[in-house]
Amino acid sequence: MGKVLDHLTPELQAFLERQRVFFVATAPVQSGHVNLSPKGRDAFRVLAPGRVAYLDLTGSGNETSAHLLENGRITIMFCAFEGPPLILRLYGQGRAVLRGSAEWDQLKPRFADLPGARQIILVDLDHVQTSCGDGVPFMDFRAERDKIIQWAETKGEEGLEAYRQEKNLRSIDGLPTALGQ
Repeated sequence: MGKVLDHLTPELQAFLERQRVFFVATAPVQSGHVNLSPKGRDAFRVLAPGRVAYLDLTGSGNETSAHLLENGRITIMFCAFEGPPLILRLYGQGRAVLRGSAEWDQLKPRFADLPGARQIILVDLDHVQTSCGDGVPFMDFRAERDKIIQWAETKGEEGLEAYRQEKNLRSIDGLPTALGQ
């Protein structure tokens, strides 16, 4: 049976540390595209029972940043693909922490040094919800895909910054992102 909590318990934190993939959902307030993105790598951190963050890598879009700038709402979902079934949803208010800020300097050492790191998404949790997860299949982890890392290494810092300026300043609906502020 599912539960609603106001923070992450030590058991749920331990579950999060074992996960290799999570899903991030955001949406604009009035209209536009709902964004749902899978995330991988060792990019998620529990900072406190009521606060989490993930390292966001440079990609073709920046919808999460735009939606958070507009309204702050975010849901992060984890599914157990091995072991006991569980779905864990984290609901909260988020924001993008940008490279070069004092807060970035504080948070970045908690994450692996991944090429292409664009921003850290910081989330203060409103509530935490578990559900059974009985419908989620068993799946085995084989390996991380390296293409995004290789792409970022090939681009280099100057190339990545130019790419972000070209592709990451506005959402697909034309909303500004934190990078465009």
